[in-house]
Amino acid sequence: MYTRPVPEDFAARREQLDQLELTLTGFANRDPSLPGGPIQFDPTFRPDVRNLGLDWPKSALTMVGRKRLHNFRRLIERVIRSEIPGDIIETGVWRGGASILARAVLKAWDVTDRRVIVADSFQGLPPPNVELWPADIGSDLHDYPDLAVSLEQVQANFREMGMLDEQVVFLKGWFRDTMPLVPSTQLAVIRLDGDMYESTIDPLNHLYDRLSPGGWVIVDDYHMIPACKAAVHDFFNARGINPGLRPIDLCGVFFRKG
Repeated sequence: MYTRPVPEDFAARREQLDQLELTLTGFANRDPSLPGGPIQFDPTFRPDVRNLGLDWPKSALTMVGRKRLHNFRRLIERVIRSEIPGDIIETGVWRGGASILARAVLKAWDVTDRRVIVADSFQGLPPPNVELWPADIGSDLHDYPDLAVSLEQVQANFREMGMLDEQVVFLKGWFRDTMPLVPSTQLAVIRLDGDMYESTIDPLNHLYDRLSPGGWVIVDDYHMIPACKAAVHDFFNARGINPGLRPIDLCGVFFRKG
């Protein structure tokens, strides 16, 4: 049940968020695909591919596609309207587009008591530690330089979109080191986009207990990367929980904490 009222001029604010989604995903300018990704498509802009977030955009600020980006927005709006307390965190942000949208959603709803925590190494993915995390064997994502976007560039992207302020917190480093240090005691939405077993299990282990009842977890790569899926289910088994997974598209899923 929703308890927070909708702002009087929210129709105009909703249109602004709709337009921001188009801009961040590259639909607004038909941004072509970046060559060299693990899945090769025609480099020209393909709406069907971009909608599902299956390519790497050349200049757009997110690669999660329209469906997963809108899912993030919708869940943030749900916790706002239901007054489920806590901050928003994204672990694995690339160019920062999804976190930029998260900050824009808080702004559209006049929310001043929540923050967006932007967690990333800002130097790409780690080489697989197969002795500790054997599910990551064969991962070569650390070899893709296009995945390494600096903190300074991500901050510049926030600034360009008018979303760089005190409600945005950047957390730099490998998740194995930074997740215990996340500067929030209460979270409402956790968006996991770590691409690997290690980068999925570390945030789950350290952040799930901080998630408010009724809060949401989004797993970006669940259907795309087997190691990511394995991390999710190993976490469920370790905790003795079985939340209902809800599909977003061909890649992502989300679930609610009871």
